[in-house]
Amino acid sequence: MPTELDYLTHLASDSRRFVEVLRDVDGSRPVPTCPDWTADDLLFHLAAVQSFWARIVGERITDESTAVDHDCPRPADRAGLLALFDRASADLYQALASTPPDTTVWSWAHEQTAGFSRRRQAHEALIHRLDAELTAGGRTRLDPALAADGVAEALTVMYGDPPAWGEMALEGDHVVQFLASDTGDSYQVAVGRFTGVGPVSGRANDFWCLDQAPSASQPTLQISGSAEDLDCWLWRRPTRGPVDIEGDQQTLAKLQSVIADGIS
Repeated sequence: MPTELDYLTHLASDSRRFVEVLRDVDGSRPVPTCPDWTADDLLFHLAAVQSFWARIVGERITDESTAVDHDCPRPADRAGLLALFDRASADLYQALASTPPDTTVWSWAHEQTAGFSRRRQAHEALIHRLDAELTAGGRTRLDPALAADGVAEALTVMYGDPPAWGEMALEGDHVVQFLASDTGDSYQVAVGRFTGVGPVSGRANDFWCLDQAPSASQPTLQISGSAEDLDCWLWRRPTRGPVDIEGDQQTLAKLQSVIADGIS
């Protein structure tokens, strides 16, 4: 996991911007980037997410059944929603700031550390800050270094990181290279098919997924743009500038199958 970024500062800044924007928006206004959500739905979503992870990290929970047993009732009015967000955001920051990044805590990913939650919640706040701004009718730029890290996280965690309890069948001839034109970062992943039965849910899984590209593999598809635009493209948010796509159309179709549902 990258350590050079100050995730806590980004988390605080983007959370603050998120709620500042939504305070001035009608709670019933639709969120253009999250179908069927209103501004108040978006506000509650991030409040509930931050409340959940504040408890996980703050109580240093390591057991999945205990972790998911979290109740965060939705307040009935706008004032209650804003108060819930302010409390959850402060609790999350305090929990992360007071917990060493290498502390073991539960997560749904391979990595089970407080550091994982620092990174994940910084990106959650970043993207939903953008959602809030677009709901209000404007946008500010994403920090290039954080956006570049967001591309890496989307590829290796949100759309990658296949569970160890299943099987990942890589498609060696479907390798994608992402190039961030402004930061110079480059990422390479392979598209594959994940299958397996979840040990907790008992549900059969069969879906397209990303994983580390095989050693010495050559990309069949190249996607380039600014770090901000690549991050937005992967999250299925509007880009500010162009994203250039060159290469094999079958690889592109498989990649689009992976990201089709987006990330909320």
